[in-house]
Amino acid sequence: MKALDIIELVKAEPLALCNERRLNHDYSLAFATDLMSDALAMIQDNFDHTVLITGLCNDQVLRTAEMLDIEFVIFVRGKRLPESSLEIAEDMGINLYSTRYTMYETCGLLYQNGVKGIHVNSLT
Repeated sequence: MKALDIIELVKAEPLALCNERRLNHDYSLAFATDLMSDALAMIQDNFDHTVLITGLCNDQVLRTAEMLDIEFVIFVRGKRLPESSLEIAEDMGINLYSTRYTMYETCGLLYQNGVKGIHVNSLT
């Protein structure tokens, strides 16, 4: 699903639009968490096609996205980052959006429209 379609589907508003070429990029996977350690542990490939969905609003989200080469982050429940964090996102080239939907609703909408979750091979 194209980023533009995802943005429209979840009624997201841009917080930092740093990389306009990514708006027409296809995203087939999503990972939703407020624990960035889970994102680091679980997202092991397909970074280029993964949307990170979170309610955590701090620089740790940006650092995690940067480490994983994720360029599309959606904040749920209308959350917003402070201006200083938006400047960091711009420097990193990460597109940030905010939706009023809950994490559950956001994931459900994406799943219904063909965006799948990260597959867990094994639980430890």
